[in-house]
Amino acid sequence: MTSQKMIFFDIDGTLLDEEKQLPISTKQAITRLKELGHLVAIATGRSPFNLYKLMDELELDTYVSFNGQYVVIEGNVIYKNPLDSTTLRALTEYSLDQKHPLIYMDHEDMRSNYESHPHVDEAIGSLKVDHPVTFDPHFYKDREIYQSLLFCTDDHQESYRREFSQFDFIRWHQFSTDVLPQGGSKAKGIEEAIRHLGIKDENVYAFGDGLNDIEMLKYVHNSVAMGNAPELVKNTAKYVTKHVDNDGILHGLELVGLLK
Repeated sequence: MTSQKMIFFDIDGTLLDEEKQLPISTKQAITRLKELGHLVAIATGRSPFNLYKLMDELELDTYVSFNGQYVVIEGNVIYKNPLDSTTLRALTEYSLDQKHPLIYMDHEDMRSNYESHPHVDEAIGSLKVDHPVTFDPHFYKDREIYQSLLFCTDDHQESYRREFSQFDFIRWHQFSTDVLPQGGSKAKGIEEAIRHLGIKDENVYAFGDGLNDIEMLKYVHNSVAMGNAPELVKNTAKYVTKHVDNDGILHGLELVGLLK
């Protein structure tokens, strides 16, 4: 086991501010962490193809994506946990009956089973990503799908939980929820990453702001919730930093003693 520190950062609302921009203080803080010899990684619900631009800007090559289902260390895939294909097919049939769109995502692309839908446009548009969603209702067949996005409002979500206990449904937008393998989370992806690298538990840090960060913040020894996080997320973390728009990352790294 190494004594090296490793810090995982969520993207939306954590590294990126509410306008989906990277604050200057955050970029400088990440650069300083690397100069000090620490390992820096992303832990996100995003797909790999929707985080490469940020990874390039921060000069990072390690990430936990799809909320823990696809983990890459120094450019090499070390862990994959796809959705069960039989259950995904059943989910597709059920959601079509409910007139709720799905987006299927592998490590290279994302396709929708609806040609167009306002909830898809609204939710995906809020991410401000460059990768387009294209139409292919059969995309989930004969390939590994690591995460799906179900587009429905919160009042419909419970019926999916009852019907598909093999999946976890984690809401990230008023019109959309992540669909993950049961028990899949950023925590599991981080566990795989630090085991692969031999990092001690006490030397692992994580920053997050969303409901999909709760398991990660519970699991990681040194957990930091952003000031813009919901109270449920803040109550999960060991530390709470400032709002992402108010140098929250820099302040949080100073708070835990990684930067001075």
